[in-house]
Amino acid sequence: MREATLVILIHQLLFQGIFFAKNIVLRRKLGRAIHGYNPEATLAIGFFAVFIGVSIWLAQTGCQWGSFALLPPWAAVAIGLALLGANMLVAAASLVQLGDSWRVGVIEGQKTALVESGIYRFSRNPYFLSYLLMFGAYTVLLQNAVLLGLGGIGFILIQKMVLREEKYLATLHCDEYRQYCRRVPRYLLR
Repeated sequence: MREATLVILIHQLLFQGIFFAKNIVLRRKLGRAIHGYNPEATLAIGFFAVFIGVSIWLAQTGCQWGSFALLPPWAAVAIGLALLGANMLVAAASLVQLGDSWRVGVIEGQKTALVESGIYRFSRNPYFLSYLLMFGAYTVLLQNAVLLGLGGIGFILIQKMVLREEKYLATLHCDEYRQYCRRVPRYLLR
């Protein structure tokens, strides 16, 4: 097995593991659905699986299609691992600090607290930011234009989910949410 494949598989085991653990624990705690059935979320989740599958395939086969070598291999690995470390830290912080307000997609009618502390002081959507970090990490690690293009598509899908969520949160939290939006960037930088 190629080293990049192993890195991606271990990362996915950890990244998806904390996601599923959060969902299972919160579902049991609340005793109600925490997954909304929105077309945006469903499409994005399917796309994430495709992105991850293509990444594993490219890593395992060593396919050169779309390959580019802008960085020496050691630098690509170092930057890729640093981005994956940031991905895990941001994902874990966002899952923990959102607490019982965590949802997958919008669930109309469920009221959740507006979380503005912790990592949410710096990003309104840190969990989505963690996916963008993952897209970047795999693209750099494998130095592949296909993944760069897929990462761009992933960003568009994430943006669609975020816009739907922001619209819902604005109706739920009104001026408090609009003020939060003025103070804190959507992802990381304004």
